[in-house]
Amino acid sequence: MDEPGTPDIWASGDAYEPYVGRWSRAVGREFLTWLAVPPDRRWLDVGCGTGALTATILEVAAPSEVVGVDPSDGFIAYARARVSDPCVRFEIGDARALPLPSDTFDAVVSGLALNFVPDPAAGVRDMARVATPGGVVAAYVWDYSGGMEFMRRFWDAAVALDPAAATLDEGPRFAHICDPDALSRLFSEASLQEVETRAIDIPTHFRDVDDYWTPFLGGQGPAPSYVSTLTEEQRAALRDRLRASLLAEADGSIRMTARAWAVRGAR
Repeated sequence: MDEPGTPDIWASGDAYEPYVGRWSRAVGREFLTWLAVPPDRRWLDVGCGTGALTATILEVAAPSEVVGVDPSDGFIAYARARVSDPCVRFEIGDARALPLPSDTFDAVVSGLALNFVPDPAAGVRDMARVATPGGVVAAYVWDYSGGMEFMRRFWDAAVALDPAAATLDEGPRFAHICDPDALSRLFSEASLQEVETRAIDIPTHFRDVDDYWTPFLGGQGPAPSYVSTLTEEQRAALRDRLRASLLAEADGSIRMTARAWAVRGAR
């Protein structure tokens, strides 16, 4: 749940895409390959955001229908403008009370969203509700504590300069869910069967320090929201600390790894 007085901002798809969207698509492909859902099935994307996972479902899963649900008007507008396939529709809604009938979807998935649901257990229960008997329910979240390296480097630098930033650090904030054991418990307690988890690692390569730093200026998500509260002097100090701590290749590029934890179960 958000810390008092420091809400995470999720409104602009244009700002979100260069920050996390470009990496979430790569994770999504690995995730869908792991699920191996047969073609011509009905899918629900819970917390669909800008439509990154929805678009990937279209590319690799040959669905008969995909519905994306998200509480952000701005993200839904962005998704509708960029994913125009006739088998897709997007709706505004809450993961804890999905505006959809029970026993409807063969695959109910959520990408990088469960940790932002105020009551993730309620979210998973409702995901299970709308799945068909025998259908798959699955999700993935970033490993904020260490494996999501470019965010981990950011928060380590931010907290070193401003200890108060520790209350916003996604590692401790989401430790209760962004962990394979926690995800397994969450799905098992929702009465899902055959629950299993796995890590998904993808490379996150940046052209240079500016390519790494600039997405943090977009104001979307916890880290960019924090940057938006800083003075110009404080931003410069944080940028300089990151510049000094990041290990660049000979050509100036920066190579990191992003890890997500994935979980799946059967209704």
